Amino acid sequence: MKEKGFTLIELLVALMIFSMLAAAGVLLLGNSVSAQGAVKQRLEEQGDLLRVVALMEQDMAQALPRISRTENGLLAPAFFSRAPSDTEPFLHFVRGGWNNADNAPRANIQKVEYWLRDGRLERRFYPMPDGAEGGEPALLLDNVGALQLAFRDSKGEWLDTWQSQRPASLPVALRMTLTRRGQAPLTLMMRVGVGKIGRKDAEQGASVDAMGTVDGSVEGGPL
Repeated sequence: MKEKGFTLIELLVALMIFSMLAAAGVLLLGNSVSAQGAVKQRLEEQGDLLRVVALMEQDMAQALPRISRTENGLLAPAFFSRAPSDTEPFLHFVRGGWNNADNAPRANIQKVEYWLRDGRLERRFYPMPDGAEGGEPALLLDNVGALQLAFRDSKGEWLDTWQSQRPASLPVALRMTLTRRGQAPLTLMMRVGVGKIGRKDAEQGASVDAMGTVDGSVEGGPL
């Protein structure tokens, strides 16, 4: 009786086919893992950006025509900007709507600064709007390669900085172009000062000093 079986050539061919399928499977699995990691990283970056946008929109919406005082006691405009620098904030303003859930001895308004240092977008706030020392800056975004701001005034014109002669005036809107390294520029538009307190005083150029009274001038410069 003649016995049937596999020849050596058939066995080698089968092993070769099996190895090719295994290699293809490993490659497919590796690509899937890499793609999943890239998608996860991208979603985390998008989530970080959305949180920053939401925070900035809240800050801008609650901006107040309220002059504050620096740590040295000098008066500072209600809203002030300059070119980004490692040594100075590029945005400085006072906002309302600061909840006081624990009934701490502080005001319900907040002085806020935005910084861009070493590619890090940071936010710093002061527990008191007048004369207090600022808290530790909070990191919002890293790997920021460039940041440009523009401010729309009541006449509809766009300005590179907001350094109004009327110390309590607010811009109507803010445009921010943010570029993170390796990504395309992103342009955001935000309304300013549309919270509970209206814009009438700001548009008329009235200024409010540290005690909440009407004043006509600011001493000591912006910051």
